[in-house]
Amino acid sequence: MSTLHLLSHSPFGDNRLDSCLRLIAAGDGLLLSGDAVYALQAGTAPRAAVERLPEAVSVFALEEDLTARGLEGLPERLESIAYARFVELCCLYERTNAWL
Repeated sequence: MSTLHLLSHSPFGDNRLDSCLRLIAAGDGLLLSGDAVYALQAGTAPRAAVERLPEAVSVFALEEDLTARGLEGLPERLESIAYARFVELCCLYERTNAWL
């Protein structure tokens, strides 16, 4: 069963990203929003962990949050999305898991 994993907290404040990455499986998606987009900062351990995900895991980030935080040099596999696509993804995956 495919799951869309939603993260919105900074990977530098707690271990939610690490916990999520241990459970994510092929066919799942990872959507970073809010301060979770800081996981994509170049040269950081969270970025390296995201880049090590299997190709069968899709990685998304809300473009509004990327822009607001001035993040550049993002991974090629990342799909930067608008809120309309966020809604589509929630319907596309069989389950949605918000890492609150």
